[in-house]
Amino acid sequence: MAVRKNQATLTATEKRNFVEALLTLKRNGGYDTFVEVHNQFIMNDADDSERVGHRSPSFLPWHRTFLIRFEQELQKINPAVTLPYWDWTADRTLSASLWASDFLGGTGRSRDGQVMDGPFAYSTGNWPMNVRVDSRPFLRRSLGDWDVSLPTRAETDSVLAMSTYDMAPWNSASDGFRNHLEGWRGVNLHNRVHVWVGGHMATGASPNDPVFWLHHCFVDKLWSDWQRRHPSARYLPDEPTPDVVALNETMKPWNDTRPADMLDHAGYYDYDID
Repeated sequence: MAVRKNQATLTATEKRNFVEALLTLKRNGGYDTFVEVHNQFIMNDADDSERVGHRSPSFLPWHRTFLIRFEQELQKINPAVTLPYWDWTADRTLSASLWASDFLGGTGRSRDGQVMDGPFAYSTGNWPMNVRVDSRPFLRRSLGDWDVSLPTRAETDSVLAMSTYDMAPWNSASDGFRNHLEGWRGVNLHNRVHVWVGGHMATGASPNDPVFWLHHCFVDKLWSDWQRRHPSARYLPDEPTPDVVALNETMKPWNDTRPADMLDHAGYYDYDID
């Protein structure tokens, strides 16, 4: 069973293997395919029309599928690699281990946001922006520059305490666990982290920044934690509903995966004990 670990506990070898698998997937073109898919869906998902990956109940199972398929591509390169997660309730500063030059590199320079150190710096020649939101060819970050802070443990626990998965109108105006975790209501967890990182993470092409996978891995872990806390709670809607994906309907762009298939990740991976 593959085990996804907190990035703060990774060994030097585990970090190196993860980074090298990312770079290999980038070189063979597979990485940018995932960036394209995410950008397409975040740009098309809307509150008043079809929505699959965002602003909808399927936000969590869609991204769980997305992460599993990405992780499987990395494992074709190195079977020992699993996605690590970034616990942003604990690792909250620019000196946290994930921003070190031997892992993801740090924030961008002030004039244009360009990441200058680490394996994904433009100067290495290994990480060009092929799926662009503008003409700049380099990875951008602006860690903590916006007037937002990373979510606290208390804020996260308040969302985990919610017992209803989702409810009408099944979009960014909904109450319930999914929308508070996604961040359109309440204390705002997932969305706020994207803004805090800034640069590419604040765009539809957010997977251009490898921290996307660590962030969404923690979001997925929080869903797993919520499921354990509320074992009788269920994915909603469980019956066909206009413009959203019900429990037993398939999620685009895949024609073989339903939210029902993603409610239990045990067949794919587990999380370390925190």
